[in-house]
Amino acid sequence: MTVLEVLSLLAAAGAAGLLWTSLKAREAANAAMRAACRAEGLLFLDDTVALQSMRPLRDGDGRMALRRIYGFEYSDTGDNRRRGSVTLLGPRIVAIDMGRAPRDPQGQSSTGTSTGTSTGRPTPGA
Repeated sequence: MTVLEVLSLLAAAGAAGLLWTSLKAREAANAAMRAACRAEGLLFLDDTVALQSMRPLRDGDGRMALRRIYGFEYSDTGDNRRRGSVTLLGPRIVAIDMGRAPRDPQGQSSTGTSTGTSTGRPTPGA
């Protein structure tokens, strides 16, 4: 075997390993999103996540790992689509962002057109 053949064999093995770990990470992200949507009473649309970003990053122990960010869509009413993301560092899920605005005690979105203060009471003179 020549050096070029050995290098191409190593590159093919590396690509196969990256593909394998990416598929396992995607399965973990899908399972995490199904569980999170079920726990919140949301609909996990299209039943899949899509890779948005992948880059090397150091984990908590200082070792290099791939950070993957997967995007997904869900619905809280069945009539809309909202976006969220799940972040994995290596094989571990480190963050889930549902992209939802926090709700006040009256059930209205804090970014919506509410006349109340943060305590939920009406503003004087409103």
